[in-house]
Amino acid sequence: MEHAVQIVWFKRDLRVEDNEALAAAAAAGPVFPIYIVDRDWWAQPGMAGRQWEFVAESLDSLQRDLMAAGAGLSFATGAPVEILDRLRQRFGRVALWSHEETGDAVSFARDRAVAAWAKAKGVVWTEIQPAGVQRRLKTRDGWAAAWERAMARPALTVPALVAAAPPEGRLSAPVGPDPCPQRQTGGRAAGLALLDSFLGARGQHYRREMSSPLTAFDACSRLSPHLAWGTLSTREVRQASEARLAEVRAAGRRDGWTGSLTSFLGRLHWRCHFMQKLEDEPEIEHRTMHRAYDTLRGPGDAAFLAAWRAGQTGYPMIDASMRALAATGYLNFRMRAMVTSFAAYHLWLDWRAFGPTLAALFTDYEPGIHFSQLQMQSGVTGINTVRIYNPLKQSQDQDPEGIFLRHWLPELAHLEPKALHAPWGLADYPDPIVDHAKATRAAREKIYAVRRQDGFRAAQEDVIRRHASRKGRNDRRPRRKAESAQSEFQF
Repeated sequence: MEHAVQIVWFKRDLRVEDNEALAAAAAAGPVFPIYIVDRDWWAQPGMAGRQWEFVAESLDSLQRDLMAAGAGLSFATGAPVEILDRLRQRFGRVALWSHEETGDAVSFARDRAVAAWAKAKGVVWTEIQPAGVQRRLKTRDGWAAAWERAMARPALTVPALVAAAPPEGRLSAPVGPDPCPQRQTGGRAAGLALLDSFLGARGQHYRREMSSPLTAFDACSRLSPHLAWGTLSTREVRQASEARLAEVRAAGRRDGWTGSLTSFLGRLHWRCHFMQKLEDEPEIEHRTMHRAYDTLRGPGDAAFLAAWRAGQTGYPMIDASMRALAATGYLNFRMRAMVTSFAAYHLWLDWRAFGPTLAALFTDYEPGIHFSQLQMQSGVTGINTVRIYNPLKQSQDQDPEGIFLRHWLPELAHLEPKALHAPWGLADYPDPIVDHAKATRAAREKIYAVRRQDGFRAAQEDVIRRHASRKGRNDRRPRRKAESAQSEFQF
């Protein structure tokens, strides 16, 4: 009997190396790799052309690597169920393989539709998640240890492929142009080059330099879009980083490398920890983790949202960060936290109102991280420290000479550093959109009023049980302080 055709559906795993679904499919029979352009998914407000352009470049790279391994990548546009069923009818006996993604509600609904189709047609669909994120997890107890085991498994080499049919179709853009002149380049080669330069040189002072936008654009690994779209696997990045750490320790170096690599490895763990939150509770895309905060904010002032998006709030560090993000698709974590905090507290915008705007600006948009971080930085998880950033202090601390500010706010370039941080009335630049002291005082009062409500503590314990880290203390007791302190990961 002929082997069934093994359909390999690529989604957020755009690589041939360390791709468990591809390797398992190749061992089972002839493969038919395919990427499906799902226009409904790309039509969401959080999706944008900068992400698609990165994906398209990554697909070009993937196509070359698949061809070299023996089977090219096919393309189709439309509803996955319809496309997969056409392939079933064409090939007769098929099996389906894919990466198990932690996605948003639209991708979740898509996967449920595919699962229902597969069950009805007798097609075995195997999803594999290599990053240590677990579906249908009943408790967080033991999660950290399981993640470590997943990361310790040997990374898979490229399998030899037998093509079930020649590649077909062409790639069509599902979204319009999105000017992002300094966007990172997609594709595995670009990801590997970043990994090599980070571990070899750029990452030496990562721990010290990751907070300031002056240094973070170079000192951070910049691997986040490659991890988000799967041109690199979390496991291979983890193992390469561990190997480099062992090397610098063996050399007895005391030049920043040990601390920086230790911090980076911790943030790889925290990345998956936050993705697990969405996997455990998909509702947090639309509802607050602590339900007492669900109706705390209304949609907010549309004019505030527009000014924040355009980098016209009157606070230089906020505006420079938003303009940098628009032009590059990237922002380091402290600045991401700051602009989110500003939108949530100073402007009193609901995270669900401004979240899609941020998602569409991030080339590295990862749903599992995005929704958890929006809630954490907006103060609605019920378990994290309420952090309200002072944009003037951040400006003075992180860019004392105004180098970052001058680059992204050319209308202020002529000002001396002292005036640059508070330029009101000195240049063609707006006055602050809100008063910092008044806005943050009102925000704190509203946030803490909720915490004093009857029943808040009981619901808080449920959030801790479901979402807090168990790392340390025998990997069993949640560690609220550790999560608050260490969750500032960035790449």
